Amino acid sequence: MAPLIHEFNKRKQKINVVHTGQHYSYNMSQIFLKELGIKNRIEHLEVGGGSHGEVTAKAMVGLEKLFMKNPPSIVLVEGDTNTVLAGGLVAAKMHVPVGHVEAGLRSYDSRMPEEHNRRLVDHLSDHLYAPTQLNRKILTDEKVPGKVYVTGNTVIDACLMNMPIAQARSKVTRKLGLIDGEFALATIHRQENVDDKAVLRSLIKIFSSVPYPVLLPLHPRTMKMASKFGLKKTLLGDPNITVIEPVGYFDFLMLMKASKLILTDSGGIQEEATAPNLRKKVFVLRTSTERPEAVDAGYAQLVGVRSNAVLKAVTIYLDGKGRTGKGSPYGKGDTRVKIVNIINKEL
Repeated sequence: MAPLIHEFNKRKQKINVVHTGQHYSYNMSQIFLKELGIKNRIEHLEVGGGSHGEVTAKAMVGLEKLFMKNPPSIVLVEGDTNTVLAGGLVAAKMHVPVGHVEAGLRSYDSRMPEEHNRRLVDHLSDHLYAPTQLNRKILTDEKVPGKVYVTGNTVIDACLMNMPIAQARSKVTRKLGLIDGEFALATIHRQENVDDKAVLRSLIKIFSSVPYPVLLPLHPRTMKMASKFGLKKTLLGDPNITVIEPVGYFDFLMLMKASKLILTDSGGIQEEATAPNLRKKVFVLRTSTERPEAVDAGYAQLVGVRSNAVLKAVTIYLDGKGRTGKGSPYGKGDTRVKIVNIINKEL
């Protein structure tokens, strides 16, 4: 959302920024606000952790109070988190227009809580800002009642806007002693992966066997589940895996840029890797993806979670038989301008 916030500020338009606190550790939350230069006053709801129901309910209660106190002309939500669902539901019930940034993404995998969130929000949104024509088609086929606009994705704006700052400020590769192109970057956090002992064990085996040292900024949830399943010692003791704390946005941009390849179950990274100033090969550690455009463009490859299949795909790529895309399917980095123009015209 940072590019949108900056665009509204640039035009001197009043906006209110709300942080529910669904992500509440410093490395998963506050550091991003600081690095991305969000200087607006931020309403912090501090909903903290809990089950899906608890987080969504607490966010809804807090958001309703805020919207009643200071009625908005439109509520913008981005992506597919519980916060997005909470914001969309509260706004819709209060008859406030909802604008869904990154609308129309579908994995068709009902195991993913995010899939339910994005479907529900799409069907109660008034403005649907679809990153691609495929997303528009999905929304049209589902007969969503709101107006659909193809805008690209603000993640590309963010990469282009922040890479020069990251290059000037980040010292992460030097601090970790990393050489460009000589390591693989990995992230895992999806519930359907890390909450399954057999899958998590398979992912650790993959990281152990990849023919490049693997750097793994570890999500708190993954560490928690590794401990629960008795896999923590295996993970932390493997000589091919370097586990570090989650890093800020600037550091992560630089790690992506310096890496040879990326192994991840993240959705956003599949998009970021297509940015003109990154263009990285991503092996998606999932059996489905809501970003097929990245696959079609040659940046992402859906490889599942079975170690043999993943390692075979990585080997083929390293042998020079794979491909990396040339142009991003998610826009040219002007999504923020398109969305703000639409809002100003339609409201």
